[in-house]
Amino acid sequence: MKIALAQLNLMVGDLTGNAKKISDAAHSAHACGADLLVTPELSICGYPPEDLLLRPAFLNACESAVESLASSLPLPTIIGTPWRKPEGLVNGAALLRDGKIELVYGKHELPNYAVFDEKRYFISDPAPQVFEIAGAKLGLLICEDIWFERAAAQAKAAGAQVLVVVNGSPYNTSQHAARKEVLQARVAETGVPLVYVNVVGGQDELVFDGGSLMMSAEGEIVQQLPVFSEALAIAEIEPISGRYCPKVVRFTPQVNTVAHVYAALVSGVRDYINKNGFPGIVLGLSGGIDSAVVLTIAVDALGKDRVRCVMLPSKFNASISLEDARWMAGKAGVRYDEIDIEPTYAAFEAALAQQFAGYPIDASEENLQSRIRGTILMGISNKTGNLVLTTGNKSEMSTGYATLYGDMAGGFGVLKDCDKELVYAMANYRNTLGRMIPERVITRAPSAELRHDQKDQDSLPPYEDLDRIMELYVEQNKSPEEIVALGNKPEDVKKVVRLIKINEYKRRQAPTGPRITPRGYGRDWRYPITSGYRDWLPL
Repeated sequence: MKIALAQLNLMVGDLTGNAKKISDAAHSAHACGADLLVTPELSICGYPPEDLLLRPAFLNACESAVESLASSLPLPTIIGTPWRKPEGLVNGAALLRDGKIELVYGKHELPNYAVFDEKRYFISDPAPQVFEIAGAKLGLLICEDIWFERAAAQAKAAGAQVLVVVNGSPYNTSQHAARKEVLQARVAETGVPLVYVNVVGGQDELVFDGGSLMMSAEGEIVQQLPVFSEALAIAEIEPISGRYCPKVVRFTPQVNTVAHVYAALVSGVRDYINKNGFPGIVLGLSGGIDSAVVLTIAVDALGKDRVRCVMLPSKFNASISLEDARWMAGKAGVRYDEIDIEPTYAAFEAALAQQFAGYPIDASEENLQSRIRGTILMGISNKTGNLVLTTGNKSEMSTGYATLYGDMAGGFGVLKDCDKELVYAMANYRNTLGRMIPERVITRAPSAELRHDQKDQDSLPPYEDLDRIMELYVEQNKSPEEIVALGNKPEDVKKVVRLIKINEYKRRQAPTGPRITPRGYGRDWRYPITSGYRDWLPL
C-alpha cells in the first residue's frame, strides 16, 4: 500500500487556491502509483479559519469546494474540511473516493488552550471512522485526537491496522519533541503504525513547520518530510505476518533549534507579506543587532529586490552604527537610504519648548526621536505600499523597552517572540550560512542610542538574567517566589515582573508577529490591562 503525504502551504479562505493545490498533489500522487492521498487538517479552507466558521456562506462554500473536488480526483483522498452534521459543525476529515464523499470523520478532541479555541466553533464527534485501502483498514484521527488515548483506542477497536493523522499543528521550540513522545505513546498503546501529515507555512502569528512523518508500531520514525517547506512523499506499508509494516526511508532529522526558529521566522515573514499582497517591506536599519537579524530574515524570505532599508540617524548615533548599517545593506544588496532626523527633532523640541518648560530632560525627548523615525517609515510605507517590519524583541516587549508609535510602529513584528539571547544566537547562526552581520554588531553592548553613551543595561538587568526570568514567568507560569528560589536576584525578579505587568497596554498595541515559543504575547497571553494584582510584592 502506498500513501501519499501532501505537506501543503495553504491559505485561510482561499478555497479555489487550496483546492488546486490538493488537486495538483492528487494527480502527482496518482502518477507515482499511490493508493491514497492524505492532506492536512482543514486543508480546503486553511487552518485556523477562526470566525469565518460563524458565517453560513463560508461553510456553504467549503462544502461545495469539497463536493467539486470529489468529482475530479484521480485517487482516494483525505480532505480536511468544516462539515455540518445533524448534531452540529465538526472539524472534519472527508474521504473522497470514486467521485463522491464516502465518509466524514469528526474530530473527537477539541483543543481549547493556548492558541486554540475550537470549542468556539465545533462539536466533538465521538464516532470512529475506519475505511479500507488496498486491503488494509485505516483509522482516521485529527491532530489533537492523537494527544489522548480515546480516539486512537476507538479506531483500533473498530479494526484499524494503520492510523492516519491529519494535522494543523503550529511550531514552537518544544513541539518536535512533544509530538514524537505523544506519537510513540499512541503506537505503543495500539500496536499499529501511523502516518502523520502536517500543514506548513505562516498564518498571521502562527507558523506551521510540517515535519510530516511515518512511524512504525515500534515507535521509530522511519520516514520524515522536511520542515518549513512544501513536500509530497510516498509512504509504503506492506503486510508481513499479519501486521502492516512501514518501509524505512533514510533521512537525517534536523534538530538545531536556532536553525528551526530562523526558518520559522523566514516562513512567517514570507507568507505574511505574500499572502496579504504586499510588494515588499521597509525596515529601519539602525546598525544594531535586532535590525540586523530582521534584515537577514527579510532578504532570505523575499529576496533583496523587495527589501528597502532606511537609516535614520541623530546626533546620538555612533559613527560605527552608520558604518555597519551601510556595510550590511551593501552586503545584502538592498536599497538603502539615510535620512537625518536631527532637523525634525530640533523642530519638535522648538514646538514643545513651552510645554516642556520646567520639566527635566527624560525619556520624553528620547521617545520623540523614536516617533520621528516611526512616522518617516510609515510615510514611506504609505507611499510605496511596502509593509514596515518592526525590530523589537520579546525581552523589550516584556519590559516595555520600546516606544509606542515609534519603534513599535509597523505591520509585522518579526522578533516579537524571540528573546535577546536568541537574537544573538540567530545572528551567529546566519553568519555560518554566509557572513551578513559584522562581528562588532554582535559583540558591542546593545543601545537604543537615544542619548549620549546610552546602554540597554542602564535601564534593564543583563539580558541573560532578564531572559531567564521572563521565560520562567511568562512561558512557565512560575511565581516570583519560585523564580527567586531558582537562584535569581530578588531585585531583578521584582523589576522584571513589575515591568511585564505594567506594560500590557503597550503589547496590546504592538503589531502581530510569529509565535515560536510555547507561550508568546498574543493569542495565548490574555492578561488584563487594568488589574490590581501585584504578585511582585513584597519581594
